[in-house]
Amino acid sequence: MKTFIIAEAGVNHNGKIDIARKLVDAAVDSGADAVKFQTFKAEKLVSRYAPKAEYQAQTTDRNESQYEMLKRLELDAGAFKELVSYSRKRGIVFLSTAFDLESIDFLNELDLEIFKIPSGEITNLPYLWRAGSLSKKIIISTGMADMGEIEDALDVLTEAGTPKENITVLHCNTEYPTPFEDVNLLAMQTIRDAFKIKAGYSDHTQGIEVSVAAAALGAAVIEKHFTLDKKMPGPDHSASLEPYELKAMVMAVRNIEKAIGSGIKKPSPSELKNRAAARKSIVALRNIRKGELLSEEIITTKRPGTGISPMQWDKVVGQTALKDFEADALIEI
Repeated sequence: MKTFIIAEAGVNHNGKIDIARKLVDAAVDSGADAVKFQTFKAEKLVSRYAPKAEYQAQTTDRNESQYEMLKRLELDAGAFKELVSYSRKRGIVFLSTAFDLESIDFLNELDLEIFKIPSGEITNLPYLWRAGSLSKKIIISTGMADMGEIEDALDVLTEAGTPKENITVLHCNTEYPTPFEDVNLLAMQTIRDAFKIKAGYSDHTQGIEVSVAAAALGAAVIEKHFTLDKKMPGPDHSASLEPYELKAMVMAVRNIEKAIGSGIKKPSPSELKNRAAARKSIVALRNIRKGELLSEEIITTKRPGTGISPMQWDKVVGQTALKDFEADALIEI
């Protein structure tokens, strides 16, 4: 199974279309399947008095409200239309997460093939109903949620008209960056098995190890934040991958996909050529004359494995030598 890899640009464009286009280019260069941004109107997302999340306060001006920060990070409708066109021209899937009902409708007008629901909206019934009624493929993140909340969200989405086979649920932790001890990656499999649904992982840890591990555990989708430069100002840059790291992550995931295999234990084509050189055969321990009894004292096992297998040892012991054998010669019976 090929893992669908989303390069999450988010708001790491800092509100500038030229940086956003460079992020699309970096995502394409990495080999990711999709590049994803965030679509919102600050006034519809937060009140003017909403405080920042702690990780946002640590990476931006503490005296600035969440509303003021998000207002700086908005892209207008024209910018999104340009990014959709540019992404399609570059051959990468364009995605964007909507954070309000108006943005859901706007993205629907852009004819996106997949709709991404963020963790914060998993308990927003009107939002879920609107998204579920679009008859699109849906990827939903589940940071901060428990199994009951995931079940409730899936019920709304399916009742609104999206079949379960079109939904992928991402295990997620919304701390930026997520401490390794809080990842709980096996929860991804718990979600998959409990709801009989495609599952993946939205990764907010530092580095690429957890995403690679998620691929090894069968993630259908992996989402990872990236930036052009971790030192750029903004809430998410420091917890994001730089382009060379994103490229390494994609390559590692693709290698893991190849390595997982069918689960059937049998010699691979690449190793068959080594079997004769690595295995052993029954050989003469010393010079043996025709007619001698082949006892355990005059035969042994040595490489190569082109003669009688040592697994036939009991059948060889006690036989009579049919000819002379020099020391180390392959025994024949």
